[in-house]
Amino acid sequence: MSHNESLRKVFDRRAFLSTGALGLGSVAFARSALAKSIELPLPGGPDRRDITTAWPGKGPMILQRTRPPLLETPWSVFDKGVFTPVDQFYTRWHWADIPTHIDPKTFTVTMSGHVNQELKFTVFDLMRKFKHVELAAVNQCSGNSRGYFQPRVAGGEWSNGAMGNARWVGVRLKDVLDAAGVKPGAVQVQFEGAERPVIPTAPNLKKSLAVDHARDGEVMIAWEINGQSLPLINGFPFRLIVPGWYATYWTKSLQHIRVLDHEDTNFWMHPAYTIPDNWPQANMTPGEKDVKFVPINKMVPRSFVTNLTTGAKVPAGRPELVRGIAFGGDTGVKMVELSIDGGKTWMPTQLSKDYGKYSFRQWTTHVKLDKGDQNLMVRCTNSDGLQQPMTPNWNPGGFMRNVVESTTVMAV
Repeated sequence: MSHNESLRKVFDRRAFLSTGALGLGSVAFARSALAKSIELPLPGGPDRRDITTAWPGKGPMILQRTRPPLLETPWSVFDKGVFTPVDQFYTRWHWADIPTHIDPKTFTVTMSGHVNQELKFTVFDLMRKFKHVELAAVNQCSGNSRGYFQPRVAGGEWSNGAMGNARWVGVRLKDVLDAAGVKPGAVQVQFEGAERPVIPTAPNLKKSLAVDHARDGEVMIAWEINGQSLPLINGFPFRLIVPGWYATYWTKSLQHIRVLDHEDTNFWMHPAYTIPDNWPQANMTPGEKDVKFVPINKMVPRSFVTNLTTGAKVPAGRPELVRGIAFGGDTGVKMVELSIDGGKTWMPTQLSKDYGKYSFRQWTTHVKLDKGDQNLMVRCTNSDGLQQPMTPNWNPGGFMRNVVESTTVMAV
C-alpha cells in the first residue's frame, strides 16, 4: 500500500484506535468465565484444558495460565485460512504486572543510547513521520509444542497452537533508528516493553538484536494486525516485528529502544532463552554436561495437517482431501510432502498462494487410504533446503521443536 493510502486508512479510524483500545484496556483481565474444556492429550498430562472467553478482545482460547496470561489458539482455527483471526491469536506474557489501560495519545517509545539524539514517538507520530510498510509473518513462541518434549521440561506446556500468522502494518525500524542517528561503534539494539515483574528486584524483559539485523529494513514497529489495531493483550499500541525469528524478540507495548555500544548481557539474553549451539537442531542429551548455549534466534521449518485430527474417521479406498499449513522458518517454503507409509516414500502436495517468505503457506493433496489406522506424516523443506527432521530434538528450555508431525486417522 502507498504511504498516502496508509495514512488515509489510519486517520479515518483514528478515533477507533484511541477509544477502542481504551475500551479494551480499561477492563481488568478476568480470571474466570471458563466456557468449556478441550481434549489436549500431552505426554505427562493433563489430558484436557479449559477454554476461556474471559479476556477482552479475545474469543475462545485454550487457557494455559492466567497470570501472566498464556492463551493458546485452538487447533481448528488454523484450518480456517492462512491468516490467524485476531481474536484467537495466541498470547504469551512473561511477567504478571501487565498494563490494563494504555492511552495511545500519550504512550511513547523512547529511543536512546548510542545515538545522536534521543527521540520519543507516540503511535500517531510514527504514522505521520515515516513510510508505512506491510509484511506477512508468522509469530511463534520459542516454546511452541513444549508439551511434547520428553523428558518433560519446565515452562508453559503448549501444544502446537502458540503461533499465528498475520499481515503487520507499521514502519521500518531502520527508518526510526536513522532518525535518531546511530553512532559508529553501535553493536546491538535493545528493546523493552511495558510488562513488569511483580517483584521489583526481578529483571525487566529486555531483548536485543545485532545492529545490522535491526537495520535490515525488515524488522518493524507495527500497530496493525490483519487490518485491526493490536489488541492490548497482543501489544497495543505498537510492538516489534522480527520476521523469521522467534517471538521472544517481538517486544509488546514497546517503550524503550536503546542502541548499545556493547553486547547485551542481561538475564533475558543469557541464560534465559538460550539453546545448544548447534542450530538448526538445538539438540542435546538430557543431563549432558559442558554444552555451549547461545541466544535463541532464527525459526526452523514446520508443517501440519489441519483438516484432520488424530482419531478422525475417513472413507477408505477413495481420494480423501488432506490439507494443512507450513512455514519455512527464516525463509520461504520450497515444498511440502506427505507420507502414508511411515516416511518410506513421500508424495508432493500443492502449495497455495504465496504471501511472502515469512508467512504460512496452505497446502493440499488427495490420498487413497486402506482400511484401518493410517498414519499421515507431513514435512516441509524451506527455500534454503532445510528439511524437518524425523526425530524430535531436546533441550532444557523446550525450544524449537520442529519434528515431522504425525496424524493417525481411521479409514473405514
